[in-house]
Order: sequence, then C-alpha cells, then structure tokens
Amino acid sequence: MRKKEELRLKRHKRIKMRMLGTVEKPRLVVHRSLKNISAQVLDDTTGKVLFSLSTKDKVIKQKFVKGGDLKSAVLFGELFASQAKEKGYSKIIFDRAGYLYHGRIKAFAEALRKGGMEF
Repeated sequence: MRKKEELRLKRHKRIKMRMLGTVEKPRLVVHRSLKNISAQVLDDTTGKVLFSLSTKDKVIKQKFVKGGDLKSAVLFGELFASQAKEKGYSKIIFDRAGYLYHGRIKAFAEALRKGGMEF
C-alpha cells in the first residue's frame, strides 16, 4: 500500500471514532478513486448499509462521460441526494473518509446540500 493511502486510512480511523451513524441520522461515507466516486449511507448501530450508489452503476454510467471529474461529482451528488431523500434519508453525518475537503469531495458535499441533505 502506498504511503499516501496509509495516511488517509489513518485519518479515516481517527475521524470515524468521533462519528456514529444511527437510524435517525445515518453516516454517509464517500470513497473516490481516479475514475469513480461511490457513496453509501450506513447505520453503525446495526452495522448495515442502508443505501449505496456509485458512478459504476449501469444506469448512472450512461449519464456520465467520465466518472472521476468535478462535473461528475456535482451531478452524482445531486442524483444521490434525490434518491436518498426518496428513501427517507435527509439528515446525515458526512464522513469524508480521510480525504481532504476540496475538489471532488467538496463538490459532492455542496451538491448534496443543494439537493436538500442536511449535515
């Protein structure tokens, strides 16, 4: 594993210790790679994934030319917010998974807020 990724995982562990997702206010975890972004809504009390979505999904992949750029992060955030609200998740705890809050992570978070998610 590369040094940069090890440091990110170390930050993620440290951040995760302070966050606990419940049924009323679940934790939204973001993961980004060079080509894609994925997000999932978790309930930490039961340890279950309540809802997840990725730019790798067949339906979503048709809407994006590339899944790893800034425009895709904004569109994916708006789409994720609308589908999560349909499932009944509007208040969340945003877990950036050790990634710095800039670029695609920031664009995704702002699109979530624009879509009506509260965190």
